[in-house]
Amino acid sequence: MHLFQQHAVKDAAAAAQQIPVIDYGPYFAGEPGALARLAEHVRYACENIGFFYAINHGVPQETIDRGFAASKRFHAMPLDDKLRLQLNQNNIGYMPMNASVQAASKVHKATKPNQNESFFISHDRGADHPDVLAGLPLRGRNQWPEGMPGLREDMVAYFQALGLMCDRMLPAFAVALDMPEDLFAPFFANECHANLRFLHYPPQVDMSENTFGTAPHTDNSFMTALARTDVPGLAIRLPSGEWFPPPIIPGTFLINLGNIMRRWSNDRFLSTPHGVINESGTDRYSIAYFHSPHVNAEIECVPSCVSADNPARYPKAVYRDLVLEFYRANYFHQQGHKSDAAALAAAD
Repeated sequence: MHLFQQHAVKDAAAAAQQIPVIDYGPYFAGEPGALARLAEHVRYACENIGFFYAINHGVPQETIDRGFAASKRFHAMPLDDKLRLQLNQNNIGYMPMNASVQAASKVHKATKPNQNESFFISHDRGADHPDVLAGLPLRGRNQWPEGMPGLREDMVAYFQALGLMCDRMLPAFAVALDMPEDLFAPFFANECHANLRFLHYPPQVDMSENTFGTAPHTDNSFMTALARTDVPGLAIRLPSGEWFPPPIIPGTFLINLGNIMRRWSNDRFLSTPHGVINESGTDRYSIAYFHSPHVNAEIECVPSCVSADNPARYPKAVYRDLVLEFYRANYFHQQGHKSDAAALAAAD
């Protein structure tokens, strides 16, 4: 019996009711007063759950469907072809099975490599982009396979659609923190640090202790937007400590906050643990879009979240330093990574 079963929620139907479904349609349509109403719902979800469903989010279903089709095409490629695009120091490219561990996680002691393969992309920069020419960390180019017509276009279209959606969501988070609606926008200007991860979880054969598709963790992003197929596997940890598989609601993205938002809000908003075990007996695909500030952004607890009685729990920090520390802890290819899981994978 694995962790998610040992500590499974007792009433799944009641647990499902805890995750709000938030309608962005009225605000995106410009209805008067919609932002204030939306912010109330966002505030409740962020303070109490850390997850919510976003409906009427503005991303066409065709864009999502084409993203999943592109992901399946990529992961069906021969392994040798995928390995030519192996993940680089900017964390862009292909990550094979047994190449990561949730070592940065403070919610679970991960000792075995994650049982998923992933393809990461970011902004589709050209060779003449100033940051590419300067060799700036985390501002590199995507890696693309040859002989896959349409794949790049469909993946980039998905990336751009999700980036626009998340930028449009920023004002509600700011107002939910009792701050001006334009608080966050400057931090996400000039190609914020965004990553799109196309995940493939093969059927998991090994169900032994501490073996996960993705071990329990919190994201390092500001926010994450997840699209899933109808194959189960995801579990989130509720405030009660119980683990719960959130149902799929068609037409929604499952949104969760990451550690950057928790830091910015001085722990007022939650970064909720979650993980994956694919015991379905079939392949599982998901697409996770991570939206975070520009690499040069200075992250400091916002004024509405600190006081004499509630001082800042985090010092001011540059986002680049925070994310590079996270990468070094979790990904075997990163310079400076050391973990028992990496040694275990190397031995195999």
